[in-house]
Amino acid sequence: MFVYADNAATTKTSKTAIDAMLPFFDKIYGNPSSLHEVGQIAKEELEKARETVAKCFNAEAREIYFTSGGSEADNQAILTAVKMGERKNKKHIVSTKFEHHAVLHTLQKLEKQGIEVTYVDVNKNGVVKVEDIASAIREDTCLVTVMFANNEIGTIQPIKEIGAICKKRKVIFHTDAVQAAGHINIDVVDMNIDMLSISGHKFHGPKGVGALYARKGIFLTNLIEGGAQERGKRAGTENLPAIVGMAAALKEAVDNIDKHAKYVSALRDKLIRELSKIPHSVVNGDLVNRVPNNVNMCFEGIEGESLLLMLDMEGISASSGSACTSGSLDPSHVLLAIGLPHEVAHGSLRLSLSAENTEEEIDHIIKTVPEVVNYLRKMSPVWDELCKGELNHVI
Repeated sequence: MFVYADNAATTKTSKTAIDAMLPFFDKIYGNPSSLHEVGQIAKEELEKARETVAKCFNAEAREIYFTSGGSEADNQAILTAVKMGERKNKKHIVSTKFEHHAVLHTLQKLEKQGIEVTYVDVNKNGVVKVEDIASAIREDTCLVTVMFANNEIGTIQPIKEIGAICKKRKVIFHTDAVQAAGHINIDVVDMNIDMLSISGHKFHGPKGVGALYARKGIFLTNLIEGGAQERGKRAGTENLPAIVGMAAALKEAVDNIDKHAKYVSALRDKLIRELSKIPHSVVNGDLVNRVPNNVNMCFEGIEGESLLLMLDMEGISASSGSACTSGSLDPSHVLLAIGLPHEVAHGSLRLSLSAENTEEEIDHIIKTVPEVVNYLRKMSPVWDELCKGELNHVI
């Protein structure tokens, strides 16, 4: 049996998205910037897609800018806030220690350029405290950037409360919502969000396309110079097929969000309940306050890479954390941020589901993971030392 359980890395493009895209390869193929009829038809479809995306977040169409994905949107949001802050001599940013690397690496680059960043801790359940964010904000803070849902352990952050504090303190608030969009209801007005990043391939849209929501009144700093596309804020001919596909996938996800959340969370809870029976294992992240499709666990005495390879041989596609760091031998910065020691963080497993997963597939995972963990432990000298009492169990 084949089981795809790595939907946090990428999702299968839905039939709805594919069907929406197909006409834009050979029928509606004009450049939206062209003045002739073919181009203006394409322009009209581009704006329909923009309106669709905006409605999914209770935003206005003019507040949506299409990008190549979440990473570009994160970069543009952060650099925009810094540029706006410089005009008022504000050179301080507040974030958390377990953001996606698209945020963390951008912040680290800015630190080398004289920007000061406060990285707030998260608690052992993987949730940042609102009061810690509030305490970190200073008179010279130009931006607070906190992810909506963590990409590895799936924990949902108190976005509305953080947004309210930022609004009161007159600080721009950005959230990386790549793992939340299409899975959690998001209202940028109600949640006091100034900028928000999404990526199409996380909710069954195509890869290579995303969007940045920027509240009116925020003047974006360009990352790419050239033409006047995206109201002059993102040069380059728009990838119309991908944009239309993303909009269709997002609408479908939002329209079915409650139904899918109920179904997928039941599968998630079954996985957590059964896999937690494995001795010396731990579930990472809050058991309730997490996205419906995420299961993240650590198993003491094994290496995550070996676990993934053996699961793959059994037809189960999973991951040990972010796909963006799959080539790294270092333990997850997210798991270290919630207090797990290095030796435990190395043995992590992330299973991320979708509404296409079945009960039979979940049962296959429940049967296979304990078998693989037991097999690997029998070969592990560390596990042998733990069993002999030469080392102390951490879990």
